Amino acid sequence: MSRNHKGSLIRPVPLPESASAPVVTPLSPSVVYSSDTPDALDAQYEGRVHGYTYAREGHPNADVVARRMDALEGYENGIVLGSGMAAVSAVLLGLLNTGDHVVGGNQLYGRSLRLMAEDLPRMGITTTLADPGDIAAVKAAIRPETKMILVEVVSNPTLRLADIEGIATLARDKGLLFVVDNTFTTPRGFRPVDWGADIVIQSLTKLLAGHSDVTLGYVAAKDPGLNDRMRVFAVTTGMTPSPFDCWLAERGMLTFDLRFDRAQSTARLLADHLAALPGVKQVLYPGRTDHPDHARATTLLGDRSGNMVSFELKGGRAEANAFTRAAQGLSFAPTLGDVGTTLSHPASSSHRALTPEGRAALGISEGFFRVSVGLEDPDALLGVFSTAVAEATGQG
Repeated sequence: MSRNHKGSLIRPVPLPESASAPVVTPLSPSVVYSSDTPDALDAQYEGRVHGYTYAREGHPNADVVARRMDALEGYENGIVLGSGMAAVSAVLLGLLNTGDHVVGGNQLYGRSLRLMAEDLPRMGITTTLADPGDIAAVKAAIRPETKMILVEVVSNPTLRLADIEGIATLARDKGLLFVVDNTFTTPRGFRPVDWGADIVIQSLTKLLAGHSDVTLGYVAAKDPGLNDRMRVFAVTTGMTPSPFDCWLAERGMLTFDLRFDRAQSTARLLADHLAALPGVKQVLYPGRTDHPDHARATTLLGDRSGNMVSFELKGGRAEANAFTRAAQGLSFAPTLGDVGTTLSHPASSSHRALTPEGRAALGISEGFFRVSVGLEDPDALLGVFSTAVAEATGQG
């Protein structure tokens, strides 16, 4: 005996109609998107209509974050990718060819340095590193085959300032792409587009998303053709950002300016406080008049010196270990931009691959720390540092 089964199809089930709209951006985790007909799909791929097809090629949450970043950085049609290093890779691997040469700042993020020093050469792309604060050194590094200069505005972890004006002029005169990683400074502290940068890179993982629960990157170029080349490379190599991470990042970005200002205000207090402690050998903060690049920092950053402070304890590894143990309530972790203050020890993390002599040449000792200042009560934070420095250096 046959039976007539009347069941509903599994997909698609339309969303309920509503006369109102959600206040919060909806999360869209779908990997694929349905089109009406092959002709409609052609129209999307040919750019005659906008639509989504497959999440690796783009999705709504990534586009929402990208448009917010475009507004902050002053570029158009930027791309959100799976990490800050994905953004760096989209620039270097998506735009350079075998036989090309790139000049990089000698204190770029560690993984950027590794990509340039070890991976690019395997593909026939050569790299020269130079001090971005010394325009003569940058100029001397340029070769006939040079295509690009990549620098950070503020170096990690010594917080030195690049000669952005000089490099922008040099790149323009030589016909080179000028790329600026703006992660440390953020668009609230500095906008590369206003200073002649052709391409900007951001790690949204850090202060922009701001809660240590997102891994994302952003890249944008002035030239739409360069944006298209990076986008195609990113789609082909699967640099897809997670919709959920994008959704979280947008939420974090809504309070970015408030968090930046609060953390920066406390960072200024902390820098001055550390400089007065007897167990501290030196403090590096661009807003202090004793910073070696203070004049340049004033020109480039104005009064927005940021939330990063570096300092050097008197002593070595033993004092460093004692300091992190005594810094109760602070996270010892190689990150920055969290809502809570974090401590980083470059000699054991970001710069551990360098020899002691190599670290010393950069001014990084075993007593050197980088601080990403968070949103704690300033008086409580200063008290923690006072206690920890005193206990670590025997100054109590």
